[in-house]
Amino acid sequence: MDYKGQKLAEQIFQGIILVSAVIGFIYGLSIQQFGWTVYIMLGGFTVSCLLTLPPWPMYRKNPLSWQPAVPETSGENRDKPQESQKKKKHK
Repeated sequence: MDYKGQKLAEQIFQGIILVSAVIGFIYGLSIQQFGWTVYIMLGGFTVSCLLTLPPWPMYRKNPLSWQPAVPETSGENRDKPQESQKKKKHK
């Protein structure tokens, strides 16, 4: 999932939660049953999770370009620059 996909998923998630909260509140208020408000909110939460948690293709339209891999050197060559940097810091 790329950054734009994350933003889209967050907007969809918040929109569904908001709409289900409003619908649940109005319906629960009209029939005087708070339980229905909770059920509708849980249904909205479930739908929003199903739409936003899996990495659907609509969230992967703008892939990131990564830097090329740096070739790995042997362990001996890697240790020597670190030792010289430590000496420079102490001087």
